Amino acid sequence: MTAAGRPQRGGTSIGAVLAQLRSEFPDVTISKIRFLESEGLVRPARTASGYRQFSTADVERLRYVLAAQRDRYLPLKVIKEQLDAADQGVPQRALRAVDPTHVTREELLARVSPGVLAELERSGLIRPGPGGSYDGEAVRIAATVRAMAEFGVEARHLRAFRTAADREVALVEQVVAPLYRQRDPQARARADEAVRELSALAVTLHALLVKAGLREAGIGRVSPR
Repeated sequence: MTAAGRPQRGGTSIGAVLAQLRSEFPDVTISKIRFLESEGLVRPARTASGYRQFSTADVERLRYVLAAQRDRYLPLKVIKEQLDAADQGVPQRALRAVDPTHVTREELLARVSPGVLAELERSGLIRPGPGGSYDGEAVRIAATVRAMAEFGVEARHLRAFRTAADREVALVEQVVAPLYRQRDPQARARADEAVRELSALAVTLHALLVKAGLREAGIGRVSPR
């Protein structure tokens, strides 16, 4: 440790960690990193003066958490379960099973009860594929619904999400359909990129509208970010 009490050479300060992550995750902030620490998702060492010292493994752990939130929309509770399992020495193949390409009905029922799965299928939130198997999206939906259930939200309450998603899909389809009809070989690539960008924007807009609505209703202290 230096005379000023800053982290030793072997550790990385929170500001330096932020600089490393910013290029990949532009929205990350020091407050976000501190919040993830408070939730037990990362546990940096501390100097005698209280400065955080992030190891290379800590930074990779943060990168995993942020990517899981951004790319797979996983709740922090589910991400923490995965990380805790890895910390306890669960074989990597068992962790990969959380996000498989295909799972059987029995494997999905290991994550949700038969009643919840039946309701998710009735509501259209989960649809089995060929042969009755389920894809990775269905697994992530089931994990999210399970996390919401701990707050008293039942699967039958989530039909509005399916309806809203279908409307957003229809809008995106309407926007990109002309690109897919073009004969230009590059048109499909442009259409695929447009779909990715519009999907991300739709998720962001939905989150912002929900936060704004809760704030207007005076429910909780929801940050406008």
